[in-house]
Amino acid sequence: MHKFFIPQENIDGDTAVIDGEDVKHIYKVLRLEEGDQVSLNDCQGTDYLAEITDVNKKEVALRIISKLETTNESPVEIHLYQGLPKSQKMDLIAQKATELGVREITPVVTERVVVKSELGEYKKLDRWNRIALEACKQSKRTLIPKINQPVEFAEMIRELEDVDLILVPYENQEGKGLRKVCQGIDRAAVKKVAIVIGPEGGFEPAEIEVMERIGAEVITLGPRILRTETAGFVCAALVLYELGDLGGVL
Repeated sequence: MHKFFIPQENIDGDTAVIDGEDVKHIYKVLRLEEGDQVSLNDCQGTDYLAEITDVNKKEVALRIISKLETTNESPVEIHLYQGLPKSQKMDLIAQKATELGVREITPVVTERVVVKSELGEYKKLDRWNRIALEACKQSKRTLIPKINQPVEFAEMIRELEDVDLILVPYENQEGKGLRKVCQGIDRAAVKKVAIVIGPEGGFEPAEIEVMERIGAEVITLGPRILRTETAGFVCAALVLYELGDLGGVL
């Protein structure tokens, strides 16, 4: 069943309206018509089953059949702090992190970020959020992840006070992986996880020391060195497998 995200104000009682770019996609590409059923999300975390009652070139009218109580969100909330990469790598990160189930993404300006002086990175925020929205539709997420404006390293450190577990994959770490970390924690108590990924040049040793002082778990992801745009996916997948819902339930 096709899923669409619409503003909450587009839902009025048992009726709803889809407008904007999705309309053309519905009647030209998907060829949906009156009587077809779709899933609607109000961008606030609520899903509905709806039936199309009218399709025209400006909007699609629907009748709400029922509110769906199921959720596709993981019980573990992951906030990915991503060292700001070069080029368009953040596009890929926004898309794949959304598919995996990451709840929030914040680009971080660390010491070795090459593009730290390029204010143009801040202007890409709208595009990253659009990419995340499209990935939500494809992966049938219940919540749209928030992609924040880039922050400085020091500001990220202040934000990390409000999480249960901080994970920092680091190429110079040996022996200590996520599996070992999970053996020493109360898994049921971990609801918020921060994953901190360095940029292409990696972290400065001083940055690692700062994160260790606030209780971060500096871990290895294995013997092979991963690119900055890959490390976040791998770490998020491991966390959601160990602590969340990736891989299904027993």
